[in-house]
Amino acid sequence: MNERSSYTIDVQVEPRFVPDQSRPGDNRYVFAYTITLHNAGDVPARLLTRHWIITDANGKVEEVTGEGVVGEQPWIRPGDQYEYTSGAVLETAVGIMQGSYQMLADDGTRFEAPIPAFTLSIPRTLH
Repeated sequence: MNERSSYTIDVQVEPRFVPDQSRPGDNRYVFAYTITLHNAGDVPARLLTRHWIITDANGKVEEVTGEGVVGEQPWIRPGDQYEYTSGAVLETAVGIMQGSYQMLADDGTRFEAPIPAFTLSIPRTLH
């Protein structure tokens, strides 16, 4: 058994624009994203912390770190998944988010679950 198969959290993201909370005239663009974490490994693990890198179309970079997600530190058994929805506010109509979750397996091993880069965009902005 190699480390990758024992400690693998697959991350899927579905972003969407939230027009009723956005004010483009004030450079306020609100996005929501739903994250699904799937424990594809062999060991139960708890999500301890998160680290986000958010870049808007002006090149402004914001880093966000903190404990858990949406007030929780979910424990995910092998084969199970955990889903949550959160959001981000940008000053531009397009941006990119990426990052990682810091995980703790039940056997005491700490590992990272990478969050692949995904685009935040108002509809009909990108082709």
